[in-house]
Amino acid sequence: MPRTLDGQITMEKTPSYFVTKEAPSRVCTMNCQTKLIVVVRDPVTRAVSDYTQTLSKNPGLPSFQSLALKNSSTGLIDTTWSAVRIGLYAKHLENWLQHFPLSHFLFVSGERLVSDPAGEMGRVQDFLGLKRVVSDKHFYFNQTKGFPCLKKPEGSSRPRCLGKSKGRPHPQIPSEVLQRLRDFYRPFNHRFYQMSGQDFGWD
Repeated sequence: MPRTLDGQITMEKTPSYFVTKEAPSRVCTMNCQTKLIVVVRDPVTRAVSDYTQTLSKNPGLPSFQSLALKNSSTGLIDTTWSAVRIGLYAKHLENWLQHFPLSHFLFVSGERLVSDPAGEMGRVQDFLGLKRVVSDKHFYFNQTKGFPCLKKPEGSSRPRCLGKSKGRPHPQIPSEVLQRLRDFYRPFNHRFYQMSGQDFGWD
């Protein structure tokens, strides 16, 4: 990480940190005072989105249900598949809480980031001890992508939106497979709500 002067904040974004077993101890070795922002979303939607992204790069991928289920007749969920395993937020948080207190975390709702980006960004600014500068006036909703985008920043010729890999339509997944996943995640979600002190309302 670059050197940070007093009055500066250095930020770094890596989606895999939260789910990588060795990451908490490595981050703490660097600086145990680090503040951690984790964006989470409904783990079922997250798994489908993960699959959709992989499918776009690898069109020969087996079906979602054949990857999510160990056995279609028993309906057991395959937790070795990363798209499923990543959504076990309570398990990942347990690992992080061995190195960092809960007060060092801000959990951002992926759903609210879409429905109320300024509200969630307000929470982020407060958590980082920043003056609230980013507000509603900085966002507009892009109908094509289905996501909010940043309005044209000063000195830029166009607005900032999420890349091409975001906002693509999801494949049709059998409703019974989605229901099995919801049932599977429910106890993990409730444990995560208890641990984080936030109810994300995923079920």
